[in-house]
Amino acid sequence: MFTLVRRAWRYLVFALSGRLSELSDPRVQIEQAVQEAKERHRVLSQRAASVIGNEHELELRLTRATEETGRLQENARQAILLSERARAEGDETKARSYEESARAFASKLVAAESTLRDTKLMYDRARQASDQARAAVDTNAAALQRTLAERMRLLSQLDQAEMQEQLNTTMGEMSGLAPAGDTPTLDEVREKIDRRYARALGEAELTTNSVEARMLEVERASLDVEGAARLEEIRRGLGLGQRDEGPGDQRTGRS
Repeated sequence: MFTLVRRAWRYLVFALSGRLSELSDPRVQIEQAVQEAKERHRVLSQRAASVIGNEHELELRLTRATEETGRLQENARQAILLSERARAEGDETKARSYEESARAFASKLVAAESTLRDTKLMYDRARQASDQARAAVDTNAAALQRTLAERMRLLSQLDQAEMQEQLNTTMGEMSGLAPAGDTPTLDEVREKIDRRYARALGEAELTTNSVEARMLEVERASLDVEGAARLEEIRRGLGLGQRDEGPGDQRTGRS
């Protein structure tokens, strides 16, 4: 449950950082997976560092225990030599004193050797654990590199997919196969213009064949006749003879 909550939180962090409208964008999911892989590698590296650090710490303790054991062993040996020398010189008191010192060094030596064995055992185990930790870090580092390479491949594939989608949309719009949206296709505009033009032709045909149109035509013909008669009347008033007009002179003058 905690893992799901953490994933959801990271997903929201990526989505809300400037790309709130792309919550379902595969890019967000890719980056989320990469960040999780990086986080796992970071945690694993920290744990491995602790294990390796414990190995080094035990190595230092082992070195000190070895040195302490050697020092106590040398002191015990030296005390025995001094005791034997004092006894050879006839100084029994000093000889016993050196022997007591030798026994004290020997007791400390036994304790030190026990500590040395325990420390060496812990060091051997720590070295095995650190070797495993190093191997785990190396393996996870290789996995992280594969994840990063996979991210590059997926992002490249995603770019190609988006480009292809845009191309498909453009070709669909050009071929008139795109779904109807806010912007009509050229085929839709052409059909609309064709309908308006056909309707206009139909209305013109109805208007031309109507009674009102024929009445207007008769009225225009009557006005033309009256206009011609009035023009002849004006000519006679000016003392001009009647003018014969050919078919081409009725409106535009002499041809």
